[in-house]
Amino acid sequence: MSYRSVFRPGLFAGQTIIVTGGGSGLGRCTAHELKALGARVALIGRTASKLEEVKDELGGGDDVFIATGDLREEDQVKAAIAGVLAWGGRIDGLVNNAGGQFPAPLRDISANGWNAVVRNNMTATFLVSREVYLRWMEAHGGAIVNVGADYELGMPGMGHNGAARAGQAAFTWTSSVEWASSGVRVNLVVPGFIASAGLDRYPASAAGVLRGVRKRVPLKRHGTESEISAAIVFLLSEAASYITGAMIRIDGGLHNNARSSFFEVPDHERSQPYNGFPLYKPPAVLDE
Repeated sequence: MSYRSVFRPGLFAGQTIIVTGGGSGLGRCTAHELKALGARVALIGRTASKLEEVKDELGGGDDVFIATGDLREEDQVKAAIAGVLAWGGRIDGLVNNAGGQFPAPLRDISANGWNAVVRNNMTATFLVSREVYLRWMEAHGGAIVNVGADYELGMPGMGHNGAARAGQAAFTWTSSVEWASSGVRVNLVVPGFIASAGLDRYPASAAGVLRGVRKRVPLKRHGTESEISAAIVFLLSEAASYITGAMIRIDGGLHNNARSSFFEVPDHERSQPYNGFPLYKPPAVLDE
């Protein structure tokens, strides 16, 4: 079975696109869609076995490249991007999807815990983007899509992630201006609660929150990996040529209902999910 993308076949033919965090979840799904649309895909992440598994899913061969490294470390980022260029000869698009966080109140977060999340979710975005810009996009143009999280109302219970994502957004807006004259577009997608494998990495104590959030989402469901990938693919495409510095939420309306006190959205099943990824499996934590 092939990926059922809403975009035309061959959309990214001849293009090389990097997906960080491509070994699982949103990155894996996005890599599948991009490959189905003709792109040569470079997967970058920490765990070689996961990347190799996704490469095999994509059919292996010369159209898929993998590089392992800690994207918080400048020298490892430089080595990974050099490897991509040696393989693909060009970098037309970059999806900064790699990241990670853990729930904890501010009073319990150590300096090491704080720095790890900030470096994962903000510094890595900067390091990879800057290296791609300097090594290729400054001279040739391109598109960058950062995958973030909704920080605008604060993030009680994960303040380190909120701070990191605010910085990631500020980087997106700044780079979209500074790099525009090089023909580089930089945008941000903000997933809400997505039924992705990443949910299974949260502690068991978070299961009730992860399941119950549907009651607060106006569309009354979790999102799918394909719904995030579709937004990323659009922003990478030529159809988004006049979009830069934008932030697009894919959250079923959750942000707009976060502080609602006078209205409760009735339960309904009117929102039908889109899932074009034939290998998708829902996270176990959502089984009730």
